[in-house]
Amino acid sequence: MNKKFTFVDLFSGIGGFRIGFEKAGFECLMSSEINDYCKKTYRNNFGESPLCDVTKIPLNEIPDHDVLTAGFPCQPFSICGKKRGFEDTRGTLFFHICEIISAKQPKVVLLENVKHLIHHDSGNTLTVILNSLEELGYHVNFKLLNAKNFGMPQNRERIIIFATKEKLFNFSKCNFSQTESLKTFLDNDDGDFEFLNKDEYTLIENPIVQKESGLMFVGYRNKAIRKAGVRENTEHLSRVHKQPNRIYSVEGTHPTLPSQESSGRFFIYFPDKDAVRKLTIKECYRIMGFPENFKISESKSEAYKQVGNSVCVPMVTELATQILNQQLLSSNESQRITKKHKQLSFEFDYA
Repeated sequence: MNKKFTFVDLFSGIGGFRIGFEKAGFECLMSSEINDYCKKTYRNNFGESPLCDVTKIPLNEIPDHDVLTAGFPCQPFSICGKKRGFEDTRGTLFFHICEIISAKQPKVVLLENVKHLIHHDSGNTLTVILNSLEELGYHVNFKLLNAKNFGMPQNRERIIIFATKEKLFNFSKCNFSQTESLKTFLDNDDGDFEFLNKDEYTLIENPIVQKESGLMFVGYRNKAIRKAGVRENTEHLSRVHKQPNRIYSVEGTHPTLPSQESSGRFFIYFPDKDAVRKLTIKECYRIMGFPENFKISESKSEAYKQVGNSVCVPMVTELATQILNQQLLSSNESQRITKKHKQLSFEFDYA
């Protein structure tokens, strides 16, 4: 029997990376997560609790592994946050990842973060990240990937960064699948649905179809809209309406599921029923690719936070499969050991 390749799951959340990698045949040796609610959900699904704050785990207690995965905290770089980057103490967690990489020398490192990381601080933040990984002796590349290109009806762009020992990860070899419309992922007649009354929303005569994202803007809730700087006769355009007030058709894709419960789901329109409602919590997990038997948090607000902070599982599965297909873990061990790498030392302030 062939030995399984192994990985560690840092900043594991509720286990999206673990589901994807295990589906591709990998074995998880360790996971770490600081949020108690996420740890409970993780334990309910995998039968084990992630270790504590990764910065508190001694490096010699982290097992040797083939792949390191980390969806490191995105708040410092998110367009929704204050965008302080490395000035934010959460941003410095990346440098702790580098400490682990330097000590354990995994063959492959897979990092995931929000799209805005590319633009943060005019690109300087991303440059620091890429240069740091290169100085550790890795070939590094990145690409924006979208959940809708992995069969999920969600326009969810995330930056994927690969650091590999022997050759670059080839993104062009990924198997991209056509996006199905949102309606094929939804419950039919049974569910805890939240409908809007007819007087609570307005549909526009000519829906706006965004070909790049697959979104179909069809209306808005009857709430205050942005008026400053709006040209005459453009009040109906989607950019005028704040996201929680927008209504999208189930014939297209769904916007990115955010982690905030207040805007955790958008309103969707069913043309055949002439009705508007929100996604159910089960539907949210479904359009992220989580299995139907996944045990969701009993707290609805936590459940929305957790899925909004998670990863698109089919995307992770394909990336893990490509690590194997591209033979990024099959390099000659003696070559890997003699390859030059620079041990980096970083100073942190987690106070």
